[in-house]
Amino acid sequence: MFKAILLTVDLTHPESWQRALPQAVELVRVSGGALHIMSVVPDMGTPLVEGFFPEDFEKKAIAAASAALDDLVAREVPEEIEVHQHLAFGKIHKKILKAIETTGCDLVMMASHKPDRVREFLVGSNADRVVRRSPVSVLVVRA
Repeated sequence: MFKAILLTVDLTHPESWQRALPQAVELVRVSGGALHIMSVVPDMGTPLVEGFFPEDFEKKAIAAASAALDDLVAREVPEEIEVHQHLAFGKIHKKILKAIETTGCDLVMMASHKPDRVREFLVGSNADRVVRRSPVSVLVVRA
């Protein structure tokens, strides 16, 4: 069925994985594939905004996210599941699309909040961007 599933999670919002992670684990268990869990620490977007953060912000944010990802995997992924962790820093949808290539996954799973028309109009949805550009199937789990 699926040889590799890429599950994207937002470590600051448990609803981004609480429903999707158990489903991903079950799909991996049934198919005998591997689970790739990825989180992206978003960048500030512009140099102007970056100037308001401490110089070592990126380093500290990545270290905190790495520890949180380690904890999530240890706590929530059964030992018999082959799991690979991925952490990135930058534009969320771009990093996910890059991970699709590098992991060789054949399914992406991600949670999406109920659409908010104003937010969607102004910045768009990362799930929407991934669905439109992904070379593999994407399963969106409503949070």
